[in-house]
Amino acid sequence: MEYLVVYDVDTTTPAGERRLRQVAKVCEGYGLRVQKSVFEMTCMPAQLPRLRQTLTDIIDKTRDNVRLYRLQEGTLNSVERLGIAELAPHRGDHIL
Repeated sequence: MEYLVVYDVDTTTPAGERRLRQVAKVCEGYGLRVQKSVFEMTCMPAQLPRLRQTLTDIIDKTRDNVRLYRLQEGTLNSVERLGIAELAPHRGDHIL
């Protein structure tokens, strides 16, 4: 399953800055950062509930915004890149 995960975490407090780092660390465990708050992910269906729950446990539901966009299989291989963007290797092992 392919996903685009984007987030906006309120960093106006030290707690918000901590949440931002935690969200980023979780996302790094599942996918590849392609922009500051944007990750492209491939995951197994069984992994998705854990990802959702972990992110839900971290964020402040009254201040933060996390979006998971499910993509059609193969979408990440057909991304058009402009500028300095590099092709992200979505397949293969991810080292955590």
